[in-house]
Parts: sequence; structure tokens; C-alpha cells
Amino acid sequence: MNKILLIDDDPEMGELLSTYLDGEGYTLHHACTAKDGLKVIEHGDFELVLLDIVLPDISGLNVLGKIRQDSTIPVIMLTGKGDEVDRVVGLEMGADDYICKPFPLRELLARMRASLRRCSMSKSSIIHTPSSKGKLKVGGIEVNLDSQSIIVQGLETHFTAAEFSIIEHLAVNCGKLVERDELMEIALGRTVDFDDYVLNVHMSNLRRKIGDSVAIKTIRGRGYMMTARNKTEA
Repeated sequence: MNKILLIDDDPEMGELLSTYLDGEGYTLHHACTAKDGLKVIEHGDFELVLLDIVLPDISGLNVLGKIRQDSTIPVIMLTGKGDEVDRVVGLEMGADDYICKPFPLRELLARMRASLRRCSMSKSSIIHTPSSKGKLKVGGIEVNLDSQSIIVQGLETHFTAAEFSIIEHLAVNCGKLVERDELMEIALGRTVDFDDYVLNVHMSNLRRKIGDSVAIKTIRGRGYMMTARNKTEA
């Protein structure tokens, strides 16, 4: 069973999700405080974190920051409908996705499966290039599929699982237009009926991280295209 960690101070939420997810093949561990959640995540072998943005002891954003210091585990933020600023900040800090309370259980399950599937696909995908197995070079970046790492201008740079999936798909299709719907579905695991707000923030984050190492052009109304700024593409 996939082990999921819920950090939320609502005991009824914990009971509801535990019962529902158990029926879907997931084991849920519920931590009611940020302190307990951070303690548990250090010793538990979890595959995904559901993190409430409002906690009684420490802000969920601060918890996210601590998690991202040494872990790339998928994190889905649980937010209020009016917390748009917090949602943006959470995504910029490395959250993979968010869902607004109250939410349909089936929608949460779909988001969880998408995040878990994305990580599973990234870990299992291997691309062979002329230079080395499992590596893809475009301009000033090198994507290592085996170690799930990205080198930017010679320096290893931290990317979230979602950002890695986006860069991987754009790099594989370097010089070709990648439609927004395709990127949403393949890289983020979200079907076209979802809003693409999350994609916008992830694109902004990864552009900031890669700088001018490669170009990611926006094709208005259609999608994106990655191109090398020089002729070092391998």
C-alpha cells in the first residue's frame, strides 16, 4: 500500500480520509500538528504528503519549507478558497499541487494519483543519448534521468518532481511545440478539464531556476518550445 501523510489539525478530516483512502488501497497516517508531522516524516517511509496550509503551531508554508530542505516527496497543499496568495507562495516554495477545501474526495484522489504516477514515470523513464545513458543535454542544462537531477551551467540545481517532469518533457521534444494540454496531461498528470493555474506557476519557477541556460518560448494560445541558446546541444 502507498503510505500517505496527512498534516491537518481537523480530526474528522483525518478519520474521513483514512476510511476513504483505505478503500482505495492507501494507508493514511494523520499528524494533527506541524511538529508531529515533521517528526513523523523524518522516520516514516511516505510517498506523498497532504499538508494543510493553516496549522495550530507552525504555518503550513513553513512546514513545506522544512520538507523541501532535504526531500522531493510530492506535497499537495490543502487550502481555503480565498487563500490565492498562499497557493502561489506554496507552489513557488515547491508544492506539487493544491486543492481547495472543501473538496470532493474523488478529486483529491485524482490529484494524488497524478502526483504519484508522475513520480513513478520519472523514476522509470530512461533516455539514451549519444553521450551517455540516461542523460539529455540541451544548451546549458543536463537532465539526468537516472539520478533525477538537473545540472544548470555546471551546477546541480534543485527542482521539484513537477518541475523535473516539465523540463524532461520539453527537453525530449527540444525544438518542437509542446501543447499546453499535452504538458498538463503528460508532465503534470492532469486532464484538460483541470485549470492550468498550477502549470503557470511551475513554468515561472523553472524559468527562474534555469535562467538563460536554455530558452523556453511561449507560443501564445498553444504551448511551449524549448530551444538551446547555443550549439552545445548533445
